[in-house]
Amino acid sequence: MQLKIMPKKKHFSAGRVPLILFLCQMIRALDVPLDLVQPPTITQQSPKDYIIDPRENIVIQCEAKGKPPPSFSWTRNGTHFDIDKDPLVTMKPGSGTLVINIMSEGKAETYEGVYQCTARNERGAAISNNIVVRPSRSPLWTKERLEPITLRNGQSLVLPCRPPIGLPPAIIFWMDNSFQRLPQSERVSQGLNGDLYFSNVLPEDTREDYICYARFNHTQTIQQKQPISLKVISVDELNDTIAANLNDTEFYGAKPSKERPPTFLTPEGNESLKEELRGNVLSLECIAEGLPTPIIYWIKEDGTLPVNRTFYQNFKKTLQITQVSEADSGNYQCIAKNTLGAVHHTISVTVKAAPYWISAPQNLVLSPGENGTLICRANGNPKPRIGWLTNGVPVEIAPDDPSRKIDGDTIIFSNVQERSSAVYQCNASNEYGYLLANAFVNVLAEPPRILTSANILYQVIANRPALLDCAFFGSPLPTIEWFKGTKGSALHEDIYVLHDNGTLEIPVAQKDSTGTYTCVARNKLGMAKNEVHLEIKDPTRIIKQPEYAVVQRGSKVSFECKVKHDNTLIPTIMWLKDNGELPNDERFSVDKDHLVVTDVSDDDGGVYTCAANTTLDSVSASAVLRVVDVPNPPFDLELTNQLDKSVQLTWTPGDDNNSPITKFIIEYEDAMHEAGIWHHQAEVSGTQTTAQLTLSPYVNYSFRVMAENSIGRSVPSEASEQYLTKAAEPDQNPMTVEGLGTEPDNLVITWKPLNGFESNGPGLQYKVSWRQKDGDDEWTSVVVANVSKYIVSGTPTFVPYLIKVQALNDVGFAPEPAEVMGHSGEDLPMVAPGNVRVNVVNSTLAEVHWDPVPLKSVRGHLQGYRIYYWKAQSSSKRNRRHIEKKILTFQGNKTHGMLPGLQPYSHYVLNVRVVNGKGEGPASTDRGFHTPEGVPSAPSSLKIVNPTLDSLTLEWDPPSHPNGVLTEYTLRYQPINSTHELGPLVDLKIPANKTRWTLNHLNFSTRYKFYFYAQTSVGSGSQITEEAITTVDEGKMAMASRQVDIATQGWFIGLMCAVALLILILLIVCFIRRNKGGKYPVKEKEDAHADPEIQPMKEDDGTFGEYSDAEDHKPLKKGSRTPSDRTVKKEDSDDSLVDYGEGVNGQFNEDGSFIGQYSGKKEKEPAEGNESSEAPSPVNAMNSFV
Repeated sequence: MQLKIMPKKKHFSAGRVPLILFLCQMIRALDVPLDLVQPPTITQQSPKDYIIDPRENIVIQCEAKGKPPPSFSWTRNGTHFDIDKDPLVTMKPGSGTLVINIMSEGKAETYEGVYQCTARNERGAAISNNIVVRPSRSPLWTKERLEPITLRNGQSLVLPCRPPIGLPPAIIFWMDNSFQRLPQSERVSQGLNGDLYFSNVLPEDTREDYICYARFNHTQTIQQKQPISLKVISVDELNDTIAANLNDTEFYGAKPSKERPPTFLTPEGNESLKEELRGNVLSLECIAEGLPTPIIYWIKEDGTLPVNRTFYQNFKKTLQITQVSEADSGNYQCIAKNTLGAVHHTISVTVKAAPYWISAPQNLVLSPGENGTLICRANGNPKPRIGWLTNGVPVEIAPDDPSRKIDGDTIIFSNVQERSSAVYQCNASNEYGYLLANAFVNVLAEPPRILTSANILYQVIANRPALLDCAFFGSPLPTIEWFKGTKGSALHEDIYVLHDNGTLEIPVAQKDSTGTYTCVARNKLGMAKNEVHLEIKDPTRIIKQPEYAVVQRGSKVSFECKVKHDNTLIPTIMWLKDNGELPNDERFSVDKDHLVVTDVSDDDGGVYTCAANTTLDSVSASAVLRVVDVPNPPFDLELTNQLDKSVQLTWTPGDDNNSPITKFIIEYEDAMHEAGIWHHQAEVSGTQTTAQLTLSPYVNYSFRVMAENSIGRSVPSEASEQYLTKAAEPDQNPMTVEGLGTEPDNLVITWKPLNGFESNGPGLQYKVSWRQKDGDDEWTSVVVANVSKYIVSGTPTFVPYLIKVQALNDVGFAPEPAEVMGHSGEDLPMVAPGNVRVNVVNSTLAEVHWDPVPLKSVRGHLQGYRIYYWKAQSSSKRNRRHIEKKILTFQGNKTHGMLPGLQPYSHYVLNVRVVNGKGEGPASTDRGFHTPEGVPSAPSSLKIVNPTLDSLTLEWDPPSHPNGVLTEYTLRYQPINSTHELGPLVDLKIPANKTRWTLNHLNFSTRYKFYFYAQTSVGSGSQITEEAITTVDEGKMAMASRQVDIATQGWFIGLMCAVALLILILLIVCFIRRNKGGKYPVKEKEDAHADPEIQPMKEDDGTFGEYSDAEDHKPLKKGSRTPSDRTVKKEDSDDSLVDYGEGVNGQFNEDGSFIGQYSGKKEKEPAEGNESSEAPSPVNAMNSFV
């Protein structure tokens, strides 16, 4: 709980002062208001051990309060110090502080001594501590001559510092002439006494400027010792020096320092004593010499080192324990170890204690006739002596007071009177120091008074303690009561806590704790009261906390922090980074509930805290930002264990940028053969920093390493040093060796040459060898260089050869190569296929057979047979255009094949040729054949012209592909009424030589649908459909109206009314049926009376078994129709090799069947524009009404 005090109209809030401080005020003795008579109280004084700067004026503080204000006097070294007699000494007005002006004249040493201040008024006298005033000193080193030190490598050494004794003691450190601190380590370190210790010296310790410096902080001065020169010589240098000064007959040799077990340089011996005062820092030191350098360990005998108070300094050579107490006494052991042994030293620690308070005496305010006690209890080691003084005079020689009785550390007062008022001093002392406390006894008779301001408003957060202050004074001591509201009863301690200083504590304040509280103070002399007010506020809460984030360097991150607070409080939202302010960087932006960081860098990682503060409370929530990125590249690449075909690569990993490295990728460059091109060499685990690499001969290697983590791959490291491996014979031969002739009389041998990396040495060449496979010829060889092809001339046509190509270089030959078979050049085949036969399968497919040619006549690799075929002339004599030849090739040694996509009722001619790698042989004798008739295609077009009241004329073009002799046309038609119902179907046969036909005796203003197709002797072809409407003869209707004015006839008027009524009823029925969303009648009848000729297709046909617009090409039966427009697109039923996927050069399977799927294509006919699914308009209804 925290509190804030404000006068009326301001607030006293639980948000600023820690609760424990407030409670400390509760248990402190009550202060006497300064407007009442009271003895003096020392409020400020200089420290007991007061070290002054001799270059400044001396100020010795002594401040006190009392009523009446006290007067001040001083003693110096136990006698009265008359400041009036010394012009350099003045006392500040209204104060006891002394100012000694030594800046103008005088010396600080003149005023050294022990000072004590006394503050006195009519009620008593208070005294200060004995203040020992001493000027600080920073003396120089005494003049001394320091001889250079020469040591052998490995010896131990102590360079003494022995600084001058200053006040306060100096801080010691070692530097060189350039004011650079000398490096220290486990081998070289500075002791607590300032000396520099070497466990063993090395040649690099040689220098002439080992300087010990003493810094005196009080005077801000640094003194230095004379430089010390040290030379460490190796055994070889020492032997050379000795040999130069000896005769040849003398023999002398220095031996290197032997390794030795540890011994202690400090402290000496096996045991030592250490004494320390309670509360100080205990420092224990052990420094050892030895070779190799010893390591120091610490233990406490019969105990353990305190965990939270133990620290190691100076490379564990110093053990420190803070806030040492009597429990830390005991034996501590330091152990120095190296590989040759160990040595122990035991330090016996005794903790003494200067006096410290257990219970210091407190001021005592009594009313006349009351009783009281002053208690002074202290402890220490040894136990302190307790002495009492009254008004600065030992109580033994002070005037007698019958109301007091002294009992050791307690003074008992009984039936005090006003004359009993005095200041008592308690002195607790032992050989290590003293404690002095002033406590007055003030006898007063005062009615209660409340010192807390009236009508303070306290604001407290719900569910936290509320402390309502009621500081009071009175003598006798008043009793305190608290009330809530105007008519409330006294508050009791079952819910509330009533503290001795008058404070009311509500341990857990709730909303119903809000109200006015009254504090009442009473004693026998009167009563006082005071009102305060309490308001309970809702706590501030963070309802959306920032969340842990991992982002890549350079990206953006956002933290969200939503705060809920009391409506009457205004929170301040602050973002912190690592408990400090956000960096002053425009990349950081705060917008309402969000902190956004753009272009995130490594330094942005850390803990981000959202802190919400009001005048009463504060809350915070933190989240960690981890910035990750691809690793930094490795560095310090080093090649070791360099062998002919292997090397060890070592590197140092770069920073992983907060994402562990998973692997390292090693690449190499061949600077000799492919400079600037890097190749993959190996990959190793992310925990490895070395790799054993296998190398190839005669390669100038450089290596680089890349690191990879979950974010990505680093940039490559810098290249390693180059390493050239020795040359060796090739270990492989060229690949992809082939022998193929380009002419009938040659053999071209080709191969894939080795690259420079594969050559294994200089002078790369190829030994090319060949011989005929089916002969006894010897190998013919030739050695070539810088080529990948060799041509052998004068070979027989298409003869098999055995070939081999072997690599060699200046060192030697590659292993024996494998033999490869090739052939000399091909020539065109000499013989045409014979006995060509044709079997017509159907009107579009024929099968061709032939006898194979002898293999020797092929004179090359047999690739297959090729059929050339073309349509010579139509059997109907109607189409005499030239058709270009089509080609089909059948791979391999086939003797038959299929010719698809032929046109019915046509005459075809074909021949067959054999094919090798050189080309085609001669063609066989042409063979002709006829295809039978087929069904025709649909008529090319169908148009309805000259519509009249009762007739329609049809015009058409014959089928583009009659596929035979047309025998007749079939026309089928049927009417469609206004409800889209279909009438009876009428069939009509039309001679084949007709292209126009008129239908008479049709109904006027009626829509008809027509189905039209041609026929041959084989059957009916595809149909074409069309729709048309007969017209209304308006002229005749007008003439009839002129002849008889029926508009005036009553029967006509009645008829028209009936017609209008029927039309209205029809419209209503149509709208109702339409709005119900049901199927229109045509669709219902189509579903109910499906044409049996139209069957759903099966799944393996690739079509759906649903209603299809294929019905448009069949006559519509009653109850079904499909609308179309007047534009009829002809259907394409032509067979074409394009449909087989390869055009004229389509390929066939081994059995001669065609590769691909042969299928006809049909297009849907678009719906007529006026045939919509909407209800018919009244005009249409009138036109269709009969």
